[in-house]
Amino acid sequence: MLKLMGQSPAPVAEPAKSDKRFRHEDWQEHFLFDYVKQSYLLTARWLHDAVASVEGLDQRTQKKVDFFTRQYIDALAPSNFALTNPEVFRETISTGGQNLVKGLNNLLDDIERGNGKLRISMTDSKAFELGVNIATTPGKVVFQNDLIQLIQYEPVTKKVHKRPLLIIPPWINKYYILDLREKNSLIKWCLERGLTVFVISWVNPDERLAGKDFVDYMLEGPLAAIDAIEKATGEKDVNALGYCLGGTLLAATLGHLAAKKKPRIASASFMTTLIDFTGAGELEVFIDEEQVEALEKRMQDRGFLEGSAMANTFNMLRSNDLIWSFVINNYLMGRDPFPFDLLHWNCDSTRMPAKMHSFYLRNMYMKNALKTPNEITLAETPIDLGRVAVPTYFVSAIEDHIAPWKTTYAGPQLLGGKSRFVLSGSGHIAGMINPPSAKKYGYWTNEALPVDAEQWLKGAKQHEGSWWEDWIAWLGPKLGGKVTAREPGKGAGKAKQNTIESAPGSYARLRTDTP
Repeated sequence: MLKLMGQSPAPVAEPAKSDKRFRHEDWQEHFLFDYVKQSYLLTARWLHDAVASVEGLDQRTQKKVDFFTRQYIDALAPSNFALTNPEVFRETISTGGQNLVKGLNNLLDDIERGNGKLRISMTDSKAFELGVNIATTPGKVVFQNDLIQLIQYEPVTKKVHKRPLLIIPPWINKYYILDLREKNSLIKWCLERGLTVFVISWVNPDERLAGKDFVDYMLEGPLAAIDAIEKATGEKDVNALGYCLGGTLLAATLGHLAAKKKPRIASASFMTTLIDFTGAGELEVFIDEEQVEALEKRMQDRGFLEGSAMANTFNMLRSNDLIWSFVINNYLMGRDPFPFDLLHWNCDSTRMPAKMHSFYLRNMYMKNALKTPNEITLAETPIDLGRVAVPTYFVSAIEDHIAPWKTTYAGPQLLGGKSRFVLSGSGHIAGMINPPSAKKYGYWTNEALPVDAEQWLKGAKQHEGSWWEDWIAWLGPKLGGKVTAREPGKGAGKAKQNTIESAPGSYARLRTDTP
């Protein structure tokens, strides 16, 4: 009422600084929209507090209630409706409603693209092409089986370090997040520092691979890759880098090799990797006996989990950014999505074989069995991570909502070798894909490894720049001497290794979100 009378009172409720929904000036300057905004924020706060204070719920149920209450609150935001969003209101007046007509066409297109289910377009998929303007680092596929293509990248230095680097990405996304653009490619950055780089590109499985399980992913993934790398370079061991789920698989592989007493991995680096799944973040709300059973029945029908199902789950974790912002832009404003390489990759989801995905959910998230010695057996080998003696490097992100850093911090405590833990700024993707040239986010280091994560952070030193520099300094003594650069396909010694095709390879090119 004071604002209506021309005064400028302090707002009763204000959105968080990170909240992008109310940035249009009318949300602040026009008294009606300001009233709508503040009323919503007050009601949202009251509803969330009222639900959060319900007594008698166990912790898991409390997390579910909290999560889905926030989903409900976010869905009812006034920014999501044409009459209560000032920017949409102005656009409707100025275009005579053409924005809503165009938005309806966009909606119908997205439903058609999803074969009857709404699949929201997040970016202009036609703006990017693998090997042309993303995933452009030159390389060759030098090995292939049912589950992987192994890419060896062309060297950019005349001499390279003796021991190769094997990168193991997660199998729920395409590997090329590590080679998105030339300016932020971790792969290219490693090549420029004289590393011989190999990357696993996981297959996009269909019903023919329904019987593949976690053991197959280990045997036909990193272990098969190490054998192929030996054929390509003559080196019997590698330095390995695992990202997210790829790091979990790397840890299991290290336990398998330790039991077999086969030192094929000289050092292991883990990016945002869960090994102990205690407090595994907001994904826990989707994982319990009832939900996993329903998911297993769903997967039995087709033999795999559609990539869109997992993508929708991850989008819900950041619904305002990854769902509602596109509803507003595409359907209310009637605009085409902006071409954004990161979102192009994010939409390029992969399927998961039924047997493997069920094993992973039950043994990692539900039983948390990997951390317990001999609780999991892979290829007739009990896994005890305490027997892993190789040096390890862990890096996590302080704002990560998928693999919370205080949970990933438990990783070094489970392994027998000497570990280093580093904490990056930002989140699960931006904190990892952070080249030094960007000069963003920074990172924390602490030479000590106390049991408590908060204690580690209290004693940590903050640095500017990227953790990449710290990692390469740690890796340096483990790279071996210099040798002549290795060209993909030449093989080691007299053994010639034929190349199959150029990077990024056919496994990475298969998309599930286009006809």
